[in-house]
Amino acid sequence: MGQTLERTTACARNPNARRATAGIAKLGGAALLALGLMSAASPVDAQTLAALPSPTKTLANRGRAEPIRAWVDLCRDLPAECGADVGEQAVIELTRDVWEQLNGVNRDVNERIRAITDRDHWGVEDRWDMPDDGAGDCEDIQLLKRKLLIELGLPRRAMRMTVVIDEEGSGHAVMMVRTDRGDLILDNRRSSILPWTQTGYVYVKAEGQDGMAWMSLGGATSPVATANSDEQPAPARVAAR
Repeated sequence: MGQTLERTTACARNPNARRATAGIAKLGGAALLALGLMSAASPVDAQTLAALPSPTKTLANRGRAEPIRAWVDLCRDLPAECGADVGEQAVIELTRDVWEQLNGVNRDVNERIRAITDRDHWGVEDRWDMPDDGAGDCEDIQLLKRKLLIELGLPRRAMRMTVVIDEEGSGHAVMMVRTDRGDLILDNRRSSILPWTQTGYVYVKAEGQDGMAWMSLGGATSPVATANSDEQPAPARVAAR
């Protein structure tokens, strides 16, 4: 692909996000989840959740890749957020209950965490951290989703931080959930959870499932820029090489 992303800057677009109050970031995981599941309990949402996604292929591991530099700093400060326990399941059975958990957390965090670039938030180009103050960039929002899903009992090993190139040619971070129905993508730019093949992204690399190493995804290209996307992306750029 001729391009190695070292940073995921300027990926804070979230058109549906409401400004979070200072208090929401201080809620515990269970409380935040409860808010999300309550907001997901309307008849329309229940109908949407009733249908599991169709099975699709998984992203192939193309060998080792260099981790994002800001991820290395995250691991130094919050080591529990890194690595993978090989004793955990690598693939989640996508039951209806799990599907509802994924959707509830994805929707709630997207709505309640204010999307902001690292430059505006911290004065640096790229920083990975928990959005404890109610605001964060794309990777921060995905880290919180994973934390809440782990609290619900899902295995960290099956939920991998993933670096992609978006429709604007910019670096972006999403969370890939490996399931028995294929790899699903949680994204701060959409309320819908999509199979990776329907996101319109180019997949560069992700956290590996066997320790601290990252894996290359070889620039796998999603064949469909899906019409199911809830928002039209706005321009955003990233430093990449």
